[in-house]
Amino acid sequence: MRITRTSVAAALLLAALTACGPTAGAGTDAKPETPTLETPATSADEATQQPSADTEPTATLPEMVGKGLQSAQDEAQAAGFYHLTSHDALGRGRNQILDRNWKVCSQNPTPGTHPTDTKVDFGTAKLEETCPAGGDQAEPEEAGSSMPDFTGKSVKVARQALDGSTSITVNDVSGQGRMVLMESNWQVCSTDPAAGTKLDGQPVTIETVKFGESC
Repeated sequence: MRITRTSVAAALLLAALTACGPTAGAGTDAKPETPTLETPATSADEATQQPSADTEPTATLPEMVGKGLQSAQDEAQAAGFYHLTSHDALGRGRNQILDRNWKVCSQNPTPGTHPTDTKVDFGTAKLEETCPAGGDQAEPEEAGSSMPDFTGKSVKVARQALDGSTSITVNDVSGQGRMVLMESNWQVCSTDPAAGTKLDGQPVTIETVKFGESC
């Protein structure tokens, strides 16, 4: 009886050791496998529909010609455009200090869809003035080696185009002997030296009258 009990105990111990041992065929350094997660493929159509980080937002710029400058600026901002500027469409170099006193003669760019960071430039004239029929009158570029033709331009524009070191005298040729204070309100009748003359540091004389008067 003692021998039988010992044999049974030995058999149970052997069975327990066999159950706790490594799986047959597996090495002692074997590691559990990690499941691989597959990323679903993106089709060409889906890739095209995804917005690019470099794409600028766009909006529709309305037609502003004929509106007051202040109203045009407010409407442009409401549409999403905030980079706004304006200039004197008559080429006199005047600043639009009080926007409500000016109207829009032209706009750049034209109405349509544009990136919202587009610069919007309004060509303007005062409310009582007529917009130029042939488009904005361009201001002359800086004078080079010869005298530009400033006839019909404002004295302000002529002064800005000449070199800053130039000595300039402005005379009212209406016979009234007026002082030329607001130079954007005065038009050039003639210059000395005349247009086309070589500029070499000589003084410049500008003969002028107010806009609306005859030279």
